[in-house]
Amino acid sequence: MKQLKLTFLFLVINFGGLAIGSWLMNNGPTSDWYTNLNQAPWTPPGWAFGVAWTLIMIFFSIYLSKLFIKENSLKMKIIFLFQFILNVSWNYIFFNKHLVLFGLITIMLLTALLFNYFFKLSTKVSNYKYLLLPYMIWLCIANSLNLYILIHN
Repeated sequence: MKQLKLTFLFLVINFGGLAIGSWLMNNGPTSDWYTNLNQAPWTPPGWAFGVAWTLIMIFFSIYLSKLFIKENSLKMKIIFLFQFILNVSWNYIFFNKHLVLFGLITIMLLTALLFNYFFKLSTKVSNYKYLLLPYMIWLCIANSLNLYILIHN
């Protein structure tokens, strides 16, 4: 029962973060600014972003619920909060303010934090750390897209 409650809580928080991030995007991928950028040839189609983030947040919420059952410490809460802030703020930094370099730094920090979850924090829930792979892969793609835009525009 605790597992289900925590999973639900993290689903609400994580999808709430996605909603806030979307709201802060200023039309994001459909904005004139973004559509006129020289984008990487491997940029996924628009629909892929919604599908990817939905799956990522479901898997991440399950992972977090397992992790927080094993270690519900202040340290874990701070790490999660930092991840949440980085994830939400990237949308605002990149799409709304058009700060491509600062966006790249933000997403690189978020990626480093996710890799930290995978390699260091997952020792208590090692069976579930692979739920982080979609998030990690997506962030690597996002880093490359952000870097391409920085270099080619």
